[in-house]
Amino acid sequence: MALENKVLSKEILSKLYETGKTIATAESCTSGRIGESITSVPGASAYYKGGTICYADEIKSKVLGIDADLITEKNAVSEEVAREMVKGIINLMDVDYAVASTGFAGPAAAPGIPVGTIYIACGTKDDIRIIKLEGDEGREENLRNATHAGLKLFLEFLTEIYPEPSDMDQVPKPEAR
Repeated sequence: MALENKVLSKEILSKLYETGKTIATAESCTSGRIGESITSVPGASAYYKGGTICYADEIKSKVLGIDADLITEKNAVSEEVAREMVKGIINLMDVDYAVASTGFAGPAAAPGIPVGTIYIACGTKDDIRIIKLEGDEGREENLRNATHAGLKLFLEFLTEIYPEPSDMDQVPKPEAR
């Protein structure tokens, strides 16, 4: 795992550990790398509930509840599907926050959607941020970039909510397990 991802994961820990808020991941193209990064730091079990790797479109529908017609109409690699992945995993895992990824890391893609097109989404049911990555740097680098972008986007989202460590002093601590 990249050192940068471990640093981001520690910063996520510093934002979430004391809040009692929870997160889950719904990953397609990143195949669990975002969840792996989040759980790479001690204490992650206080806020990370789990994740899904929904690689196939039918699993996005069956597990996350994404309308199959939306996937057919917009393609699984779309802003709309990334948004629905966040909502779906929040509902499935009963968490406060989620991070999702969907894209074409390579070598295959779809007509009109080139390799390296990856959507990362994060947030709550009502406040979802999405970024689109573009550019093919090879499969492994595309996946590395997407994982890093997912962690960074989520940390930026949390920093808006909890801008200073002192803001977390007012938040109840999670119960010991």
